[in-house]
Amino acid sequence: MKRIKVDKDSHGTIGINWTVTAALIACALIFIHNPFIVVPIILILLAFAFFVFWFHRVPDRELPEGDSKMITSVADGKVVIVDRVYEKEYFKDDRIQVSVYMDFFDVHTNFWPMDGEISYYKYHPGKYLLAFLPKASEKNEHSSTVIRNDHGEILFRQIAGTFARRIVCYSKEGDKVERGKQCGIIKFGSRIDIFLPLDAEIKVKEGDFTRACETVIAELK
Repeated sequence: MKRIKVDKDSHGTIGINWTVTAALIACALIFIHNPFIVVPIILILLAFAFFVFWFHRVPDRELPEGDSKMITSVADGKVVIVDRVYEKEYFKDDRIQVSVYMDFFDVHTNFWPMDGEISYYKYHPGKYLLAFLPKASEKNEHSSTVIRNDHGEILFRQIAGTFARRIVCYSKEGDKVERGKQCGIIKFGSRIDIFLPLDAEIKVKEGDFTRACETVIAELK
């Protein structure tokens, strides 16, 4: 059986969850003597504990063949925005925004979308609005990372949602990154925004479902 990998920064969360689950099961066994009540409680607790473990998994993915022009999806989810917008944090000009919304059951591990060097990173504290709302991109807690290579620069944002209260990002300015390697995780519901040059060839449309590392979002010129 293939071993399930979990996010390296989530071992503590998983450990606490299993400890609390074990304590609650012990209390249920001690204080509840009706099997028709205690058995469903135990099953629900075990199901939730397994879900937390499964939520933090790091899947193995097959990278599509391509050069450093290729941009792949940072996350699993549904494309909710493909639009020309003004990006005011870093580029301060018009860009094509592609947004992928992750629901509660999607893989929330994130992966570098292209090869290159990190030229900018900033963490922004904020609110916890529903992640699929357009204003969540600026008002919610989020991190912004810019990757540069010979074909251009892209910016992607990890955006926390209503239930996501922690963003983990491995970005450090000056680091070299490789498409398809893990770049972080957003815990419990979130969104990814990618800002691309206007001449990029967009490969997805609103309503499409993406798989991190495997779905090609765009190609740079």
